[in-house]
Amino acid sequence: MTDLLPADLPVERETPDLVGPYPRLSEEQLDRLRAFGIESATSAEQVLVATGQRTASLLFILDGVVMTAEGPVRDPVDNHELPVDDGLHVGVHGRGRFIGDIGVLEGQPSFFTAIVIEPGRVLEIPIGALEGVAREDPVLGDIILRACLVRRSLVVGSGMRIVGSRHLPRTRQLLDFVARNRLPYRLIDLDRDSQAEEIVRRLGVPRRDVPIVILGHDLVLRRATPSKLALALGIRSPRRTAIADLVVIGGGPAGLAVAVNGASDGLSVVLCDSVAIGGQSATTSLIENYLGFPAGISGAELADRARLQARKFGAEVSVPSRARLVQQRAGELIVRITGGDRLVARAVVVATGVRYRRLTVPGIERVEPSSVFYAATVHEARVCGSGPVVVVGGGNSAGQAALFLAESGSQVRLVVLAESLDRDMSRYLVDRIMKHPGIDVMLRTEVAAVHGDSELESVLVRRADGSDRELSVRYLFVFIGTEAESGWLPPEVERDERGYIVTGAASEGSSVWRDVGRPPLPLETAIPGLFAVGDVRSGSVKRMSAAIGEGASVVRMVHDHLGAVRIR
Repeated sequence: MTDLLPADLPVERETPDLVGPYPRLSEEQLDRLRAFGIESATSAEQVLVATGQRTASLLFILDGVVMTAEGPVRDPVDNHELPVDDGLHVGVHGRGRFIGDIGVLEGQPSFFTAIVIEPGRVLEIPIGALEGVAREDPVLGDIILRACLVRRSLVVGSGMRIVGSRHLPRTRQLLDFVARNRLPYRLIDLDRDSQAEEIVRRLGVPRRDVPIVILGHDLVLRRATPSKLALALGIRSPRRTAIADLVVIGGGPAGLAVAVNGASDGLSVVLCDSVAIGGQSATTSLIENYLGFPAGISGAELADRARLQARKFGAEVSVPSRARLVQQRAGELIVRITGGDRLVARAVVVATGVRYRRLTVPGIERVEPSSVFYAATVHEARVCGSGPVVVVGGGNSAGQAALFLAESGSQVRLVVLAESLDRDMSRYLVDRIMKHPGIDVMLRTEVAAVHGDSELESVLVRRADGSDRELSVRYLFVFIGTEAESGWLPPEVERDERGYIVTGAASEGSSVWRDVGRPPLPLETAIPGLFAVGDVRSGSVKRMSAAIGEGASVVRMVHDHLGAVRIR
């Protein structure tokens, strides 16, 4: 492993640096940390953390030098190296730095190996002790947390290996899952990469069993699915039945607010989401109008912070867990999850939000698996590279995507049906888009067709005057409006004409409430104990801050409902 170390890679040991993902802590900060951990000596070539290994501690370097790199991936059958290391992410860390990222805080296996290249000493601090660090020194605690959060964004293209074809729906589903959950990965494409066929042959895996996920030295998932991967990584617990005071369906800002406030109030809480924690906000590269963050904060970081906060208070977070039905039974609510799991709850909060509408134009079905995206994060930007892209939509999500992709190096054409960006987009975004040299705004224009066999080759756009223009692009981003994620709920739950859930006084006419003996609470649906918050609720303000406010407010109503049930 030490042979992988570039000879000219610098190792800084002296100057404290508290900025960025690899902070170098001062002597005073290291001294304060000693009270929370255990010191030990290290030896040359000692492996501190191996790829695929779970660890419950952060390692702070007191002396010596430690290298982090993707370890060689081996065939679990014959222990020979697989040909997947065509480029390694290597880092070298001296005194004052620490080893670990957000995955360590959440109990995931390591995607990298940490090996000593100059002996010295390390300080091992258990994850559980970090709360004490944050209480004693909030600034230091936030430096450590922020570094752990940011590091994931720097290892895009590293980590686990996914072997499959991006043209297969099940591979695309897996890629969407790892991207939305901000898991580091590298796709080894069966259609483009010569290594892929060799790996499949060496493992003896037939084509029908792809995609394959290689997690470490001895763990290979065949015919991998998001559920299988989530179980292997520990981000979903194996179970058939679970009982809780409160089940939250949907992990966006509203659902996270419910989980944090409910768990901090002492309720047993299970938070489920069908894809990933964070919802649509987690796909936003920079949220600039959220109170308290004048420099902005990425949606991914906000979601990760909230998830850690929910787990700190004892909430169970489970993804992917797609709710498919809610049933009433003797004062309890039964939530059935796709795959057979069942959650029994005294109250349920629906925070499933909305989904972007699919673009329905000629040719879209052929290229959608490989070339059409409904989110714009570092993962999509890596796929696009510096090539031209088309972004469709005139709202804030489309504007944020256009800016992010342009600043990532792509030439962006923003296709907007309206006559002006001002109609649906915040002014601060409009100003930045109009000044950006990498964005070409096409108003009063719509996508008429897309061309390509299995991958996008061009997009045909049509102006309001009827004229057409062919745009040569490889990737298309779509943000053209939303639909409520409420179709899975039983018919007793009232919706408005657009499918959004009716709550409070608007649902009081339901015959159910005549037998309950009390009117519905403001965020309660036509089913007692079933609440709805955030974007999925009829009449809600479609803003992240409003969703968080509703998520906090509904916990008080859950307590009122539970108290009324106990009285009866």
